[in-house]
Amino acid sequence: MTKLISQYTALLDKLDRLDWLVPTLARLSFLAVLFFYFWNSATLKIDGSIFSPSAGAFGQIFPKAAEAVLYDVTQLNIFQRLVIFGGTVAEFVLPVLIVIGLMTRVAAVAMIGFVMVQTLVDVTGHGVALGSLFDSAQGLIDQRVMWILLFAILVFKGAGPASLDALLRKRAT
Repeated sequence: MTKLISQYTALLDKLDRLDWLVPTLARLSFLAVLFFYFWNSATLKIDGSIFSPSAGAFGQIFPKAAEAVLYDVTQLNIFQRLVIFGGTVAEFVLPVLIVIGLMTRVAAVAMIGFVMVQTLVDVTGHGVALGSLFDSAQGLIDQRVMWILLFAILVFKGAGPASLDALLRKRAT
């Protein structure tokens, strides 16, 4: 039994030395699973240029207001234009920062906020059922909690050694 415990603790020691792998795998998982989701969502929000919001952007972010004016983007007020522009830029920039590992912690915090706002809009604007945790159904809340966990790993662990953050830190010392 003592030998088994000693082998187990030796294995744990080896795994602890692989701590750098967690944020690296988190970034790779983000790239494989969510990067193109956010990138494609951003491309749907522009109509020719990033400064020209599409009717789709209007409908995605302000669904009730868009429906009230039949998705006429000329009816966007300045606040709505700024929110759509900011959200579109965020959907392009933040995922790239995470993938290349630059300002990763800041980008991950921003993505957590983005996902929370996105979820709020989905529930209040689009009528998507939030669902609940600790049940057998896979609802919106389950999906978004997993996304936020992925970003939380990056907030607390950083980008890992294969990142621009690590390169910049190394150059600074």
